[in-house]
Amino acid sequence: MKHFRKELTVEAETRFALINITDQVEDAIRESNIVEGLCLVSPIHVTGSCFIGDNEKGSIADIAKWAEKMAPHEPLTLWRHNESGEENGDATLKRHLMGREVVIAVTGGKADFGTWEQVFYGEFDGTTPKNILVKIIGE
Repeated sequence: MKHFRKELTVEAETRFALINITDQVEDAIRESNIVEGLCLVSPIHVTGSCFIGDNEKGSIADIAKWAEKMAPHEPLTLWRHNESGEENGDATLKRHLMGREVVIAVTGGKADFGTWEQVFYGEFDGTTPKNILVKIIGE
């Protein structure tokens, strides 16, 4: 069995952002030369999430609205985590809501997506560069 590892770096323009990383993931799959296998896509920090969704403006807006409603950033006193001096208690909860990673089937050397499926990175805590692990195993 072959394996391949790559780190993607993304930088959100705002504190909360949903970034389509499908092209970068598909590039990594091609680069891996793995034809049949599995591709893991996972943020390498606790305030971001990778997920599969529809790249449609309304859907993206709905996800953002839902996540903020479920774990609002303010008031900062709402979350005990913020008592540590951080202001990202909401971000860690949003990550739990959205999940940590996705696993994508690789078939014929390509991501085996459904018709509207795309890979997104959700950033919930800022504008500093963040890394995303892409790990592919297979033959």
